[in-house]
Amino acid sequence: MDIKTLYDANINNITTAKNAFDALYSAFGRHIESWQHEVADRLSNSHWTGTAANHAQARIQFLGTELQSAHSELDFVSKALAKAAEQFALAQAHLVYALDDAKAAKLNVATDGTITWDKEPTSANYAGAGAETTAIAISNRITAALNEAAHADQEISARLNHFATNASNGTGLDAATVAKDQAAETAREQIPPAGTDPASVKSWWDGLTDAEQQKFIHDHPDQVGNLDGVPATARDQANRINLQRGKQDLQHQLDGLGPEPSKYLNRAETNGGPVENPEYSAWKKKHDDLTDKLKGVKSIEDRLNTKVDDDHPPTFLLGFDTKGHGHAIIAVNNPDTADNVSTYVPGTGARVGSSLRSDIERSDLMVASANKANKKAGDPSTSSSITWVGYDAPQSIIPEAADDTYAKNAEDKLKSFENGLHATHRGKIANNTILAHSYGTTTVGYTMRDKGLPVDNVVLIASPGCGVEHAKDLGIDPSRVYAAQSDGDSIGWADAADPKGMGKNVRDYYAEIWGVGNHYTGVDTHGVHVGGIDTDNHMIHGRQTTVPEFGAHILPTNPKGDHSDYWNDDSPTLPAMGEIIAGKPVS
Repeated sequence: MDIKTLYDANINNITTAKNAFDALYSAFGRHIESWQHEVADRLSNSHWTGTAANHAQARIQFLGTELQSAHSELDFVSKALAKAAEQFALAQAHLVYALDDAKAAKLNVATDGTITWDKEPTSANYAGAGAETTAIAISNRITAALNEAAHADQEISARLNHFATNASNGTGLDAATVAKDQAAETAREQIPPAGTDPASVKSWWDGLTDAEQQKFIHDHPDQVGNLDGVPATARDQANRINLQRGKQDLQHQLDGLGPEPSKYLNRAETNGGPVENPEYSAWKKKHDDLTDKLKGVKSIEDRLNTKVDDDHPPTFLLGFDTKGHGHAIIAVNNPDTADNVSTYVPGTGARVGSSLRSDIERSDLMVASANKANKKAGDPSTSSSITWVGYDAPQSIIPEAADDTYAKNAEDKLKSFENGLHATHRGKIANNTILAHSYGTTTVGYTMRDKGLPVDNVVLIASPGCGVEHAKDLGIDPSRVYAAQSDGDSIGWADAADPKGMGKNVRDYYAEIWGVGNHYTGVDTHGVHVGGIDTDNHMIHGRQTTVPEFGAHILPTNPKGDHSDYWNDDSPTLPAMGEIIAGKPVS
């Protein structure tokens, strides 16, 4: 598709053809009605009986089915032409508006799309100091309009060729063929339900015209934005709408709470003792939840609206809702085009709330770390890191984080999301990593154990156990399983629950500190044999991932680092994470 072809296209000709098929459809329908009345009904009421009569009536009924099938096929052609006219008109309008804006900006657009302008400040046609920026924006709009028209051209050609083939070989007279065509037409007008295989979703999306895609995005952003298999750019567009609607709804609910009730009941009602007012307790719980969610929305908005530069790659909102504690999926760089893709699953406390800002920042840090690893290796590959708060995470250490139900309930969601990344990626993902922290490692481990994940690497940071006894049980090469846990991380003992009892874990912990106990030998990430105290602990959700018996590669840590310090500037774990995401050896 080129500028002249689209600009000069007479869309009315498509509409005329559509109208002609409408007239043919209507006339054919009238002929079917006449045939039914004059032939089929008369024969049925003729009282003609016998073998010949039975054969004749069967043939007449079959012919009636063929006529109805042909009638339906004519309707499909008419609808296809109507869609084509709509899409071509939209693409043409986008082109015309871009060309008009170019003319107003004193830019000259050649037939091949090249844009030039007068750069002499004293000239009457001087385009101004910002001409180059304007020219780039208009060039992108022109390209988008041409791509839009080309997509429509391919789509209408394929559909019309299909119906023409049906007509030429007679399959269009078959009721089963018509039923399939009707199902295809219906599918185009319906969004696949949540849980549909992402590859099927991607096929459905690619079969839509740009106009149809935009209609679904604007009419049903909540469904499109959270549907695995829809490309990242479309999900981002839909979820930005969801974000604003969610923000307005949260603010409306907050405003509707009314004034704060008295914190304590009247002394007369409590015999003089201070008793908290149940109305206040309910009000405060809702108030704090809504206020925290609005902080989470603000964190998302701030990152989405950050000016793109070398230190702040573009972000894409791949999922958002405020149900329960809220869910959000934010990608740093486009995962559909990045060479290396990593999904980060946070743990306890993950939600659309004040904690979301730090989770997003971690994705920024991991992309920056991966970029450093690539730069050091002279590799131009690009990396994307996705913060996946797509599940209902536990919100308290006790008792919620001790319950594996949250991990089990997340399995299908996480698997679908990862499959969706592969379905929408433009080409094969070069290196795919799943990286998790704290209870997030439990979620990832359970999913890999029970469902399997299409990833190349798994990184388990500060894990309370991931549901398996050995790295090989995660369903990938154990040499691609990495784990980290700082000596200063309290998760190493506070939440331990060895089958032999909590006491054994506590004794092992202090035995390691004091240098006494049964010694083990293991291998670190460099293949070097190391020794230490036998601390084969079992955490709440499985064997500790950093003991030799688990079999993971151990990443370097800051010995004094606490549970959330692995992304700090002084942490050696962050560079290691970047190297894994970039597909480089851990140094």
